[in-house]
Amino acid sequence: MELTVGAILEGKVKSITNFGAFIALPENMTGLVHISEVANSYVSDIRQHLTEGQDVKVMVLGNDDGKVKLSIKRLQARPARENAPRKENTFSGEKPRQSRPAAPAAPAAPKTADQIFEEKLKQFMAESDSKISSLKQHEYPRPRRRR
Repeated sequence: MELTVGAILEGKVKSITNFGAFIALPENMTGLVHISEVANSYVSDIRQHLTEGQDVKVMVLGNDDGKVKLSIKRLQARPARENAPRKENTFSGEKPRQSRPAAPAAPAAPKTADQIFEEKLKQFMAESDSKISSLKQHEYPRPRRRR
């Protein structure tokens, strides 16, 4: 059986490793689904998504030197991005888009003494770092003595 890139096949999870899962394909072929091709979200443990013996649909990504590369996530619908901030392209010469005014915020709860202290500490640390960096700019290396 000749596998073509983009073909969709049914397979069974043969074994699971830390880096991916081996899938048994028709006609005694085996392919690998890398851990990055299992789901649309970050996968730290592949065993949370797949189990041995599970039937899965896979898409063929490549067939190089008898190594069949497969993907499960390419057959899944991509999740809609929820209020993801857009990065403006400032190098294209375009003017950045104007965002619409935000809705009026609810009144903030009064700050606790710990929150006030944390804010003051952050402000102090920022000022201190800037003073130290300006002092270091004016420091010159000492000349070394020749022997």
